[in-house]
Amino acid sequence: MRVNLNIEGQESVTWQQWLDIAAAVEDAGLEGLFRSDHYQSVQSRTERSSLDAWSTLAALGHATSTIRLGTMVTPTSFRHPSVLCKDVVTADHVSGGRVELGLGAGWHELEHTTYGFPFEELGHRYEVFEEQLEIIVRQMTEDRFDFRGEHYRLEGCEARPKPVQSPRVPIILGGRAGPRAARLAARWADEYNTTFPSPDAVRERKANIDRACEEAGRDPLVFSMMTGCILGANDDEVEDRARRLMALSGRDGDAGHWLDGLRDEWIIGTPEQAADRLADYADAGLSRVFLQNQLHDDLEVVALIGEVARLVAGSVRQRC
Repeated sequence: MRVNLNIEGQESVTWQQWLDIAAAVEDAGLEGLFRSDHYQSVQSRTERSSLDAWSTLAALGHATSTIRLGTMVTPTSFRHPSVLCKDVVTADHVSGGRVELGLGAGWHELEHTTYGFPFEELGHRYEVFEEQLEIIVRQMTEDRFDFRGEHYRLEGCEARPKPVQSPRVPIILGGRAGPRAARLAARWADEYNTTFPSPDAVRERKANIDRACEEAGRDPLVFSMMTGCILGANDDEVEDRARRLMALSGRDGDAGHWLDGLRDEWIIGTPEQAADRLADYADAGLSRVFLQNQLHDDLEVVALIGEVARLVAGSVRQRC
């Protein structure tokens, strides 16, 4: 299983912290560093700072040498597809071919209102999402094309340069693997990501995606998850980090009780406990994970995730 770190960039992550996190991810031997693409906090209505996702990733591409970089996920409502594609391809060149595009229809209404982005009803957002997917893929792979949709029109588009990666930058779609999402993923995506699932939910959602791929005449997609993690070298460290995260998000109550309510969907515990839990997900069909560390100033967590990655690799090999 490939293990990546996911950071909620809208929760006041400074540029120096991004540099420190990226260095820690490389030192820990993780596959990649991914970030959310939000303009406003999702933990608090109080405005927190957020550096632009694709500007950050392009800069990190220059500051790093080994790790994959990408978004989990970019909403289609922030950028015209031609602008987004140019941002992604630029980051791919800066990084030497190490970026991935996670793309979604958008969901956080408050940030759209705050920053003046239209927030349409879900069906409309999915129509825009589908057109953006086609435009982005065609700009990365075709020499010249026209596009005439309900929301975008391109005439004689010759997007250059093409990405460093061939045939294009990998595209990650995600959600709960409903019929429409599965159909879009089977047509356009390289990977399907689902969030905060149980192992049983992974089995069910992966089956939906596999079925859609079979109907589309293609091999199954990489199936991954993004979920929260609270790790520690021992139980006391785990509870201490839980209390810090509760305070950060304005929660009250007993940390142990709060942790118990998360264990079905989060990765919680010591590295050994986390590795055992991820091995269960591997048995369910998961091949990649993005572990969300919301205590972004705690670099010891990154080292612990690196230890988890090494342990889970050994555990999966033993089960095979």
